[in-house]
Amino acid sequence: MNVSDLITANQSLWQDYTQHRFVRQLGDGTLPDSAFRHYLIQDYLFLKHFARAYALAIYKCDSFSAMQRPLAALTGLLEHETSLHVAYCQEWGISEQDLENIEEDSGTVAYTRLVLDIGQSGSLTELYVALAPCALGYAEIGAWLPKQSFTARENNPYIAWIDMYAGETFQQLAVDETKSLDEMMKEIHADSQQGRKLNRIFRDATRMEIAFWEQGLEKQ
Repeated sequence: MNVSDLITANQSLWQDYTQHRFVRQLGDGTLPDSAFRHYLIQDYLFLKHFARAYALAIYKCDSFSAMQRPLAALTGLLEHETSLHVAYCQEWGISEQDLENIEEDSGTVAYTRLVLDIGQSGSLTELYVALAPCALGYAEIGAWLPKQSFTARENNPYIAWIDMYAGETFQQLAVDETKSLDEMMKEIHADSQQGRKLNRIFRDATRMEIAFWEQGLEKQ
């Protein structure tokens, strides 16, 4: 079993997520400012729980060498990604205080608690499968949007966001994540009980990604 199996088994949902109306409006520059600001704030709150999920992954590792992977992800998130997100939000008129004071929306709560529940009750592989739609989906969006005829580079306020996920650094992270997850799942058969469980986890997390886009559109 591998990542491609998970995506193929959930192809319709995966396309609904990676080619969502929110994503398309980012591409053509028509997404309302209010929707994007709401997304940025909720994504900051999501990052907090993402950090907790990687901490859980460290806890679930059986060796020091295995701990290096989630530790690197957690360190990068805490030391770099969060500060970059705060700086980007400030460009949109959102202060760090704003980020800390605004409550989680329902879609954020649903998604993050799903991941953390899997992290607490499931295996290390199950936790990584729950995390996968975020990193792998954003990489696919970053690769897909620049190729679309509707994507505008001129006068598009979201082009920096698109370029970030289209960039070599993020694309390589997704490649590395795919290789690692493929290695973790290589002994699991897709039609086994464990394979079906991983597929359900991936499907549910992808559904949560769709809901995350939807809650942003509701704020326009």
